[in-house]
This record gives sequence, C-alpha cells and structure tokens, in this order.
Amino acid sequence: MTDSASNLGCLPIEAAAPKARRSRQASVTWGPRTVTIGGDAPVRVQSMTNTDTVDAIGTAIQVKELALAGSELVRITVNTPEAAAQVPYIREQLDRMGVDVPLVGDFHYNGHRLLTEFPACAEALSKYRINPGNVGKGDKRDRQFGQMIDAAMRWNKPVRIGVNWGSLDQELLASLMDTNNRRAEPWDAKQVMYEALITSAIESARLAESMGMDGKQIILSCKVSGVQDLISVYRELAQRCDYALHLGLTEAGMATKGTVASATALSILLQEGIGDTIRVSLTPQPGESRTQEVVIANEILQALGLRVFVPSVTACPGCGRTTSTTFQELAKQIDDYLRMQMPVWRTRYPGVETMKVAVMGCIVNGPGESKHADIGISLPGTGEAPAAPVFIDGEKALTLRGDDIAREFHKLVENYVEKRFGGEHAAQAV
Repeated sequence: MTDSASNLGCLPIEAAAPKARRSRQASVTWGPRTVTIGGDAPVRVQSMTNTDTVDAIGTAIQVKELALAGSELVRITVNTPEAAAQVPYIREQLDRMGVDVPLVGDFHYNGHRLLTEFPACAEALSKYRINPGNVGKGDKRDRQFGQMIDAAMRWNKPVRIGVNWGSLDQELLASLMDTNNRRAEPWDAKQVMYEALITSAIESARLAESMGMDGKQIILSCKVSGVQDLISVYRELAQRCDYALHLGLTEAGMATKGTVASATALSILLQEGIGDTIRVSLTPQPGESRTQEVVIANEILQALGLRVFVPSVTACPGCGRTTSTTFQELAKQIDDYLRMQMPVWRTRYPGVETMKVAVMGCIVNGPGESKHADIGISLPGTGEAPAAPVFIDGEKALTLRGDDIAREFHKLVENYVEKRFGGEHAAQAV
C-alpha cells in the first residue's frame, strides 16, 4: 500500500471557508431601497466619487457609473457650503435616472456646520462618515461631534466613525504616549499607534451611544496604508467590539500595487470573518475609469466565495502550445461582454451571475476545464487540428471550425443564457 493510499483512512480534508463574526446590523436607506450592513447581510461594496461635488451633474453621472459597476453605497465629498448645497440636486438627478443607490456624505473639519446649516443636504444623504480626528480640538471636539450625531439622529441616518492614521486625534495619541512612557516595559511606537486608532473608534462610538445614537446604526473603520498594519488593527478591533466594520486599505496606490495590496489585506481579514463592508481605494491611472476599484472589490468577494456578481470566465494563461492570440482575444471579448450585460441581466436573467464559462487554448487542459464549466470551448493550439469542441453542461455539444469560431461561440453563450436563465425569469414573472 502506498503512502497516498494509506492516507484514505484519515479524516477528510475540510473545504476552506470564511469564518463568521456576528456584528450588529445597520440599515442604510433611500426611498424604497434599504442596504443592510453587518449581521447576516452579505459583505457590501462601497466606492467614492472623485468629482467636484459642486458639479452636481458630473457627480451624479459618476455615482451612476459606480452603482452600475456594483457599488452598493457611494460616498461623495461634502467639504464646503457650495458642495452641501448641491447634494439634494445630486440626489434628485439620481432619482430621475432611476439610480437608488444610497449616498454617503464624507465630512471633515466642518461637518457639524454643514449638517446644521444645510438640512436638505443632511436629509438627502443616507449615511454620514465622521472622522473623529477632524471634528475639532479641546472643548470643541465633543460639542462638534455631538452636533453631527444630533443630525444623524434627527434625520435617522447611520454613521461611519472612520479613523485614519493620517489624521489621528493628536491629543489622544499624546495621552497614550505619556501612558506608555510610564509602563515598566513600554510598547513600541507602532503598537501605541494601533491602540490610538482602536481607542479613538470605540470611544467615539460609545460617546455617540451615550448621546442617544442607536448602536446598531454605527459602523467603525480604522484605516491604514500598510497591509500588516491593517490586519493587526482589525483583528484587535473585531475582538473588542461588535459594531459592523468597514474595511479598506487607505491610499493603497495605483494599478498592480494598489490592487495586490488591497486584495491581500482584505482577503485575509474577510477569511477570518472580519469585515461587513469594503472599499478598494485605488488611485486611477490616467484615463482609467473610477469603476475599476468596484470591479476589484467585487472580484475579491467573488474569489473568496462570499458574493457572486458576474459570470466567471476561466481562461488558460497560454504557453508554447498557444502561440496564436485567438483564445486570449475570445476570453477578453466574452469577459467584457458578460460584464457589460450584467446591469440588464441581473433583473432579466436571475441567477446568471453564477454561470461559468471556459475559454481554453489547447488540448492539454482545454476539454477538461470546458467540461467543468457551464459552457466552454477548447480552441486548437499550435499544430493542432483547426477544430474547437464546445461543451455545454459537461457534455460535448458540437465542434466549431473555420474562421468564425469566435463569433459562433459568442452566439452560443447568448443562447445558453436565454435558454437556461430566461425560463427562470419567465416563471418568476408569472
């Protein structure tokens, strides 16, 4: 008996799955739509506009783009009286376009004044983001923080108390440094910084509750820009409270660096059951759509098996057997097409987001991967016969030949969606 055979007597290997941390559940509402955060709700995806909020039309257009890409809440900057005055018009434009995504107001320094002096802005927003490091100093801090909490309670809005290590409460940090200096074995500076972030978030939340705020309507975040720092802070934060938590690696950077860093940090925490809502904070490359950060957030959750947003496309990386670019082009065409159709398909074809498509480049793994997909194609590699078998629901359905393989497979995918998922929609409509 081989070692491999003898191992069959051991316990079966358990499939990896994210742990669960049960937090309080907040409700973010606009009109008929309510987005729950925490509790038994799925991990939510957020994004933020980078338009000038004074430009109501431009901001509304970008909010719509982010919502169509899959952002379930969109945050906008509210930093001046002029910006606050435009918030109701942004909400009005979105309502006209049929975009019911909740708007989150991002406040720093003067949020207490803006929420008080512009009640229409306070009402039009569905949630407020408060940074306790930027609400004032000394005697003003609690008073100005209290004004923002009063506005949230008056308009029945949840709040995210978002601490950021780039704008940490310096008085609190100094106090903790003094306490640390009196320890027999002082912590290092980074540990004190972690403690300041967590303390600021939790003490601010408890202060809000003492003012009458419903604890279920409070979400916390402690954002940093280092992967290991974020993991350390949120592990401790999750142990110390049961508030819903917003995850995000702040100032993650551009392109590959920002994507990899965000995916690494968020995935580790989500796998441990930490995190109720996420944002991937990417610096867009010149000409790149803001929606890219939403796509990446969706992909992180889908890769972990926590959410399903779009049909998945399996495609091989290519090798010396696949010198032709045909399979690369077809894979990109199919992936782009599926993403483009999802805003319509979500309502027309319920369940289509679970579909799996395979576009493979040669005979080695092509047929096998195609059989595992709902619909897949195995294209001929270098020197192989110019034939492309297509597998549907695990069975070989037909073989495509000639110069129009890509177009014919594209049509087969469309027909498959209509046949498999259209019937479910028709049944629900009845």
